[in-house]
Amino acid sequence: MQKIIIATNNPKKLAEITDLMGMSNVQFCSLSDLNIESCPEPFDTFIENALAKARHASKKTGLPAIADDSGICVDILEGGPGIHSARYAGPAATDKENIIKLLDTLSNEANRKAHFHCSMVFIRHYLDPEPLITEGIWAGEILKNPRGANGFGYDPIFLDYKTEKSSAELEFDIKNRISHRAQALQKLTHKLKMIYD
Repeated sequence: MQKIIIATNNPKKLAEITDLMGMSNVQFCSLSDLNIESCPEPFDTFIENALAKARHASKKTGLPAIADDSGICVDILEGGPGIHSARYAGPAATDKENIIKLLDTLSNEANRKAHFHCSMVFIRHYLDPEPLITEGIWAGEILKNPRGANGFGYDPIFLDYKTEKSSAELEFDIKNRISHRAQALQKLTHKLKMIYD
């Protein structure tokens, strides 16, 4: 059975990715499973950061690696917080602190349009010159108050236009059909099945 490392220490993200991929002939593990620290994300684009994370994980383990870089992009903030989403309120900010800062920043804004962006990368080995790259975008807007208890990150304040629910109000199976990460993973899974099936 092929083993692939997912370059995350976030157990909720690991569960989301492994559930979405649904590949019975592949064993997934995370950085925390192998006691590996996360790497810096010094770049200005989601794709570059995802690739840096994948190369770090593959170099440390010798395994093929999957990594994503995701964030919330708000129109009125010219795409911010974007790549800084996880650290918007500071280097060790909690989800709640990030949400509070974003709501405060938008408190007087009428335009609350936003989208989640996900760039997903797969590499066969550390120096793979042909990474597989997929992307997903989930359009919506920022609510004025948090709603729902599911998910993580900015889910409680992101309104999905199609369902008119916050991401944190959506059932797991619905979110896993429409989210930015779901879109990127569906495309990546299709490509990986051509390699590992």
